[in-house]
Amino acid sequence: MVSPVLENLGYVLIEQELANESGRWVLRLYIDKEGGVTIDDCARASRGIEDLLEVEGAVPVAYNLEISSPGVFRPLRKRDDFEKFQGERIRLKTLEPVDGRSNYLGILLGFEGDDIMMMVDGEKYKIPYSALSKAKLEPEDIEASKKQH
Repeated sequence: MVSPVLENLGYVLIEQELANESGRWVLRLYIDKEGGVTIDDCARASRGIEDLLEVEGAVPVAYNLEISSPGVFRPLRKRDDFEKFQGERIRLKTLEPVDGRSNYLGILLGFEGDDIMMMVDGEKYKIPYSALSKAKLEPEDIEASKKQH
């Protein structure tokens, strides 16, 4: 319901979640746009959809709305995401093991038919898109930084 409004404002809805955190409900929307998202973008998007959510009664509980950027560990959900971030390092998890494994960390090679292609430790893997549980960018320099601390 919020995607068309966000798109009219120049944003793309990346992910949404409704979570109960310490007894309060939070509706969290992650948005993106070409060139990245600023705090002003988050405020603008929030103003653009607050009334819609209230009028439509889209969320059946009292909640706080949070809008933010997907960040460096951006989730990959749509086929377009996998095409856009081809050549990047990603972490991918499958619903069930594929060729004996469920977790992959490597370079996204893109799509071949309905399969996600990845290079993991010098070996090429073909993961059916239908087997995808979740995937996200996993920048290498961030990983190295985490190990130093």
